Amino acid sequence: MNSTDGPTLGTTADLTRTSRPRPTLRLAGRGLLATLAAMAATTLAAALAATIGVDFEIPAGGETIPLPGFAVVTGLFSLVGVAIAVALLRWSARPAEWFVRTTLVLTALSLIPPVISGAAGGTIAALIALHLIAASVMIPTLTRSLRARTS
Repeated sequence: MNSTDGPTLGTTADLTRTSRPRPTLRLAGRGLLATLAAMAATTLAAALAATIGVDFEIPAGGETIPLPGFAVVTGLFSLVGVAIAVALLRWSARPAEWFVRTTLVLTALSLIPPVISGAAGGTIAALIALHLIAASVMIPTLTRSLRARTS
């Protein structure tokens, strides 16, 4: 048996290439960290709003939004943002530009339900602020990551 018949170790360049995380994994990792930060920020802001008297009662169902609900919903929609960023990184020639456009439109659309909910003015203002807090964490973080991957 000669030395070319069996498996061989790759070159140093091959080992280096496989030991670095792929760009999509790095983007997803940063997105997950940003998701946790957005969840913490919105939950903290909601708790602060509740301490100054915002009741977060939505008249349509007559229920009050529980504090953990802010973290769950923020986490869910932040992960949707991460998925959009990963998809754009994979399939777009200009992922950062399209990500900003897409997420700004989605953020604007997310402000409609609080406005039409029929809730008290303080609740509407707080819900809008919470949407904007989550967006202000997620959009810049993922945009920077997308620009770093494509430059």
